[in-house]
Amino acid sequence: MDSNTVWLIIGFVGQALFSARFLVQWLASERQKKSVIPVMFWYFSILGGSTLLIYSIHKQDPVFIAGQAGGLLIYARNLYFVIRHTNRQQTASD
Repeated sequence: MDSNTVWLIIGFVGQALFSARFLVQWLASERQKKSVIPVMFWYFSILGGSTLLIYSIHKQDPVFIAGQAGGLLIYARNLYFVIRHTNRQQTASD
């Protein structure tokens, strides 16, 4: 397998991980019969976004790099809020 094929696989894996977040969100919303964003949505966002950022750096695509890097900051910040909120709830119930 040549280097280009490996990088293409990395790109498709990243896109699959990033797309999986919508499936996770859709299934969670269907279960609860309302729109929700489960914690796994943010983990898939970060994992898929990171993989796509690595791919875009390899491809040296500044538009793709800027989009993924900016998105990662937002995903990480949202995950931080979720974790902080969960910790506060646990502390309050102790």
